[in-house]
Amino acid sequence: MKGAASPRLPAATGPVAGSPVVASPVVASPVVASTVVLSTVVAAGTALGAYRALRRYPHAAVFVAEAEDGRVIGRLSISRDQHPASRHVADLGLMVDAEYRRRGIGRALLDAAVEWAREAEVRKLELHVFPWNEAAIALYEDFGFIREGHRKNHYYRGEEYVDAILMAYELPA
Repeated sequence: MKGAASPRLPAATGPVAGSPVVASPVVASPVVASTVVLSTVVAAGTALGAYRALRRYPHAAVFVAEAEDGRVIGRLSISRDQHPASRHVADLGLMVDAEYRRRGIGRALLDAAVEWAREAEVRKLELHVFPWNEAAIALYEDFGFIREGHRKNHYYRGEEYVDAILMAYELPA
């Protein structure tokens, strides 16, 4: 996908969770046209109870990509660090349904995160990725993330502790 244009999905209009977002038809891959809608969880009205708290927390947002039938096929959550020394940093998590990977959805969600970060005056985005997730690492590096560290036994998954790679993206001035 390197060098290919990513689908342009609309980003939130402001850094506050629940900001209105306009839906837009998108070509999800060069071969198969599909409609994918990017919105915030609060604006989309989804019943994901864990994200309802975002209405009261203006330092975070959740963006979702939905298929035409309304199924959530991608999600990106982002949260600004509240410590005064690192308020310029936000942590994000990204997931795309296996059926919809390599169609530009992850990149479009990252674009939305960058737009949110700009409006929230965040200068740096951070994430953790499993070392074996080569496709995700390639997406992040192609987007401009760099590896900043390796965290040994950072997550407990299944019956074992697993490592994580710390990656970061500095927003252009």
